[in-house]
Amino acid sequence: MSAPPLYVVSGGQGVSGEQIARTALAQFTDVDVPVIVVAGVREAPQIVDVVNRAARDNGTIVHTLVDPHLRQAMIDLARESNVVAIDLMGHLLARLTAVLGREPRGQPGLYRQLRQAYFDRMAAIEFAVAHDDGRNPQDLPQAEIVLAGVSRVGKTPLSMYLSILGWKVANVPLVQGIDPPAELFEIDRRRAVGLMVEPEHLLNHRQRRQRRMGLADTGRYADPAQLREEVEAARRLFRRAGFAILDVTDKPIEESADEVIAIVTRRLKE
Repeated sequence: MSAPPLYVVSGGQGVSGEQIARTALAQFTDVDVPVIVVAGVREAPQIVDVVNRAARDNGTIVHTLVDPHLRQAMIDLARESNVVAIDLMGHLLARLTAVLGREPRGQPGLYRQLRQAYFDRMAAIEFAVAHDDGRNPQDLPQAEIVLAGVSRVGKTPLSMYLSILGWKVANVPLVQGIDPPAELFEIDRRRAVGLMVEPEHLLNHRQRRQRRMGLADTGRYADPAQLREEVEAARRLFRRAGFAILDVTDKPIEESADEVIAIVTRRLKE
């Protein structure tokens, strides 16, 4: 069944209000309730607009407004228009004011400002996951760091570690006989780092992977001559494209990450 929309109104981005709304809706199965987030509400005309929309759609308003004037305007206009408006913030602010003996600042977006580093880190991790192993190459220009290299050189763990540090990282695999995505050569080359590893170490990594997956030790994947050819082909590609080259043989991931950051930072300054 379908139902009238739920308007989530916020002076910030509306994340908290939307989460509460969807948490409540999860308790009701087989219903389709549109959740419309109205973020960045800072002026009275925006209140008027959303109340009119809710009145027209027979919708319900859920708001997390911290500005006392806007919150009161929402309460008054919703009452006049016979619209149900649920105040998720007002009662809690009133209680905290009484308990703490202090007036709230009434400034939207403070929570996000205080936790910005956390939100940036989460966004970086989500970006790295979505752009692991060559996925979504059209987004490569959005990456702060792009790692490239042959299979088992350590692109994914290094990408994940860098993302935990707050960097938006994408990684692109180089596969013999398959052209890399064209977008790899259209990015800012100062942000690109080609990862290298000694063929003997790469052979060990690939053999361990084969054993772990129960695969027969045959074919070109773990062939020593093939590995040397792949590594040298990757090196030539990096040089031709103007990418920085980093040898990660036997390096702890923390050391490799520090070197990647130093390389990209230095190249961006040059």
